[in-house]
Amino acid sequence: MQWAEKRRQMGKYTENKLFSDNPEIKRAVVVNAYLDKKINLSKAAEELGLHRLELEKQFEIERIPLRKISGEDIEAAAVKRWE
Repeated sequence: MQWAEKRRQMGKYTENKLFSDNPEIKRAVVVNAYLDKKINLSKAAEELGLHRLELEKQFEIERIPLRKISGEDIEAAAVKRWE
C-alpha cells in the first residue's frame, strides 16, 4: 500500500473515531456543510442517519434556514449537465 493511501485511511479512521465518540461534533460539521452549500438536505440527513423530513423538522425547530430548490434551480442544473 502506498503512503498516500495509508494517510487517507488513517485520516478516515480518525474522522470516524472522532465522530463516533462525539456525535455533537459530527452534527455540527454536517450542519455547517449544509449551511455552506457543500451538501444538500438529503445528504445531511443521510450523514446523520435521519430521514430528510425528520432533519427538516429539526432544522425548523432550531431555526436553521432551509434551502428550497426552485423549478429554475432544477432546470439550470439539468442544462448544466447537458453542456
